[in-house]
Amino acid sequence: MRINKDVAPDYPLSWQARALTSVMWGTLKPASSVLMRHPLALIGAARLGELAQLMPLRLPEHAVVAPAEGPDCGGEWVRAGRVDERKALLYFHGGGYFSCSPRTHRPITWRLSAVARRPVLALDYRQGPVHPLADSLADALDAYECLMRNGHAPEDIVIAGDSAGGHLTLATLLALRDRGLPTPAAAICLSPWADLTDIPRRANRWHDPMLPAGRVRWLARHWTCGLDPWDPLVSPVHGDFTGLPPLMIVTGSTEVLRDEARRVAERAREAGVPVRYEEWRRMPHAFPILADVLPEARLAFRHMSAFLEAVAARAARRGHSTAA
Repeated sequence: MRINKDVAPDYPLSWQARALTSVMWGTLKPASSVLMRHPLALIGAARLGELAQLMPLRLPEHAVVAPAEGPDCGGEWVRAGRVDERKALLYFHGGGYFSCSPRTHRPITWRLSAVARRPVLALDYRQGPVHPLADSLADALDAYECLMRNGHAPEDIVIAGDSAGGHLTLATLLALRDRGLPTPAAAICLSPWADLTDIPRRANRWHDPMLPAGRVRWLARHWTCGLDPWDPLVSPVHGDFTGLPPLMIVTGSTEVLRDEARRVAERAREAGVPVRYEEWRRMPHAFPILADVLPEARLAFRHMSAFLEAVAARAARRGHSTAA
């Protein structure tokens, strides 16, 4: 696989995708329009998310979940199949910084463990409405340093996240670089929320089946209250990506967040970072979490596997050249 490339996978749109996006249009999008209007609604949505964690989730027999112990590495370890324990993938779940958990995102984390052939640490980072963005970032940095203290070399670590977790992935990379800490081997961002400035989102405003553009803008205002929204750690799309590792960005063509994902790819390339940007036709926001029902989502994990293999091959070539 070529890493530094824009790709628009041209798989035929599945009937499952057609049906699911229709359902989203009639349920999730109207619900989001109602919920994301008042801070109290965020509290209620967070409580509903806690109840959702009580629902049973089926995992394949080869996938094992274990609690992650320690104050800096709270969350869960997910292992699927044979994994290399010398390596690790640090995952930040999405949910707008107010909902979801490592448990809700197991459809992603167990598959990432399988395709990356390494254990996944799904971090249970602090979220709003109780905690600000700075607390989430502090937890992410602590977890990364915890992995290094436990013997994982930076070149054996990959960071990934979806939506708000994609935002946290980018902010973590920028913060590591700015602090003079070694960065991981690569990062994967699924539908990253990368711009929290007060901009109107006109692209795909009427095409996104899941997220209302106005409500995303409201949520951005809520989390950036008292902050500088142009700070790269708040809006990573405005950061300098110099010195960051290879990135893979996966988004849907009809998402309201699509354009900021594109802009991240462009800015990273301008800074010399290899970027694999994949824009999947008519896929909903953070669609890999729907891999249990969407064939396209399952295919996306194959692409992630190929990306990680290409990153490893690139690192091996560079190491060989340096040794020579």
